[in-house]
Amino acid sequence: MTKRVAILISGGGSNMLALLRDMAAGDHPARAVLVASNDPAAAGLARAAAMGVAVAAVDHRPFGKDRAAFERALLEPLLAAAPDILCLAGFMRVLTPGFVDRFAGRMLNIHPSLLPKYPGLHTHQRALEAGDAEAGCTVHEVTPVLDDGTILGQARVPVLPGDTAESLAARVLQQEHRLYPAVLRRFAAGDRTPLFL
Repeated sequence: MTKRVAILISGGGSNMLALLRDMAAGDHPARAVLVASNDPAAAGLARAAAMGVAVAAVDHRPFGKDRAAFERALLEPLLAAAPDILCLAGFMRVLTPGFVDRFAGRMLNIHPSLLPKYPGLHTHQRALEAGDAEAGCTVHEVTPVLDDGTILGQARVPVLPGDTAESLAARVLQQEHRLYPAVLRRFAAGDRTPLFL
């Protein structure tokens, strides 16, 4: 049975687009039913709508520091879409344990480091400062602990002489666009074996 996928974004949604394009290519165990954002101005919403996917926006700003109230509002369009899988794709809000537990075992995230290295922000700069020989990205199941959870896939890129955080980020992003769709395809088919590209 085809799995229903909702995607949460905060910006342009390049990883969301990679997921949508793969699901639209046919012969896929999942289909997109919603793209939602915490920013009504997120460019990714128009891009998803142009591909025929339903969109929703719940602005987090009026809720201030009340994350639970924001999440209750976000849940309305999400639950109406009845997703089997929830994909975080550049969603820049930390979710509460209550929200995460509701989707336990069926929420994925892509993170721009080789977890467990460098959870959180500024991953590329941290890799450069540490003198790492390689960097990359990770798709993992979401748990209440930030950037934790079972690793479902990783892709690696070499750190090149003269790399900046920006140049490294650009090469890692290319791999994110390969890795996330491949992992989602396997995950939707029931295969949770880690994929390493």
